[in-house]
Amino acid sequence: MGFSFSLLLFLASFPVILAQEVTHATISIDGTATVAVIDDNFVCATLDWWPHDKCNYNQCPWGYSSVTNLDLSHPLLSKAIQAFRNLRIRIGGSLQDQVLYGVESLKAPCQPFRKMKGGLFGFSKGCLHMNRWDELNHLFSRTGAIVTFGLNALYGRHQIRKGVWGGAWDSSNARDFMNYTVSKGYKIDSWEYGNELSGSGVSASVSAELYGKDSIHLKDIVNNLYKNSDPKPALVAPGGFFDKQWYAKLLEVSGSGIVNYVTHHIYNLGAGMDPNLVNKILDPHYLSKVSETFSNLSQTIQQNGPWASAWVGESGGAYNSGGRHVSDTFVNSFWYLDQLGMASRYNTKVYCRQTLVGGNYGLLNTTTLVPNPDYYSALLWHRLMGKGVLAVGSNALPFLRSYAHCSKGRAGITLLLINLSNQTDFIISVQNSMDMRLTVEENISGENPFVRGLKRSVSWVGSRASDEPLYREEYHLTAKDGNLRSQTMVLNGIPLELTEDENIPKLDPVRLDVSSPLYINPLSMSFIVFPNFDAPACA
Repeated sequence: MGFSFSLLLFLASFPVILAQEVTHATISIDGTATVAVIDDNFVCATLDWWPHDKCNYNQCPWGYSSVTNLDLSHPLLSKAIQAFRNLRIRIGGSLQDQVLYGVESLKAPCQPFRKMKGGLFGFSKGCLHMNRWDELNHLFSRTGAIVTFGLNALYGRHQIRKGVWGGAWDSSNARDFMNYTVSKGYKIDSWEYGNELSGSGVSASVSAELYGKDSIHLKDIVNNLYKNSDPKPALVAPGGFFDKQWYAKLLEVSGSGIVNYVTHHIYNLGAGMDPNLVNKILDPHYLSKVSETFSNLSQTIQQNGPWASAWVGESGGAYNSGGRHVSDTFVNSFWYLDQLGMASRYNTKVYCRQTLVGGNYGLLNTTTLVPNPDYYSALLWHRLMGKGVLAVGSNALPFLRSYAHCSKGRAGITLLLINLSNQTDFIISVQNSMDMRLTVEENISGENPFVRGLKRSVSWVGSRASDEPLYREEYHLTAKDGNLRSQTMVLNGIPLELTEDENIPKLDPVRLDVSSPLYINPLSMSFIVFPNFDAPACA
């Protein structure tokens, strides 16, 4: 009786369970072997350097959200990070290669960024005061953050022709800053070298040969400063847009074991002002185009630097601060969760979202720090999707995207389903490719033929260890009031909003008998956990 009532309550939470079209689809999951492995802390978010007067398209969406001026004492900031237990945070961005570090040896005055005609990205050099660095590290320490810090790779260099920088990298300021960090006992997981200087660069570029030699030099600095540490921080590079020839040369010149993680940036939705952003996000063919970049980078690493692994070091979907009323709304999660799934399949170890806070694409609102919908998508992924990536087969229309991982911290598997269609309800049969037999409820005579069809289409997947009923856990994400541009995400019919005490809300699933129909509504995303799925690769 309790199960039937909770099922009815859950189904009633959706506006309409039967859309214009109902389509049956079969998802087959191979639990015998992983096709890729991600990091335990795959989800990552960035903190950028942009000052409040960074503007695009006659709007200035950064406010006070930068490394140098974000309110680190805001209780929501700590709570949002702590909800992940260990959130990976990457400090970096466009102005990274103009940052000076205000250590004692710095000869120049330690001043903030200011607008400057002719400066890179229209700004002067800026400086990080060490008392601010102390405050940031206190935040990271009390919230359990895992930190990647991006270093200035242009210090001491000069422009040799338009957009191209040469000369030797002056590592003295970076080394003294790193030394200060070590002396204070601050934990840094990894040091990243440079930002968007690969290939032809964005505002500046450096040759792969120079970059490779610099990476060797930086590795020596890390090994020297951390000689008494085990493990030592990783070296991450180049933090730019993928250019096959340039990346291959970097790995060739730097050599074995120097660069641990090869980072690339993704803004595959184009400019933030593009009026077609939503159409791109909901177009499965458009979303799939960037798989070529993942594939090419994976091949480049295998061929030229098999000791290294890939990271997405920065990805905001739409560049120039993101899309206003798009990047901070429900619809963006279709792009974001699809990216997390796709990147995982190509053995990407870490995926850093631009940004934790700042611009239009922040996981948190720039002004209030209240979570945007993508924050909850990131949190659910982080809690549910384990390291092992599994192969998924599907006979569904391309509008239904599917990804499967070993579950995190427990037995079984978790399936992510993304329905990009605005009119198709999917009724899903999940099959274990080890055992393609369907186990359906017997005794369905006398029922409505439609209901009987639903029951036949659904399998329970796993091994029955006892007579207890098997169940699955469902997390269905929809837009509040069906408005794709809502800034409120709905989980199983309940709007995700801060509690009365300004805490992150609980993210509770609905538990359903595994033999009951699995519905995926139009324009929704769902995490489905199968605790009893027989997957030897996840043991």
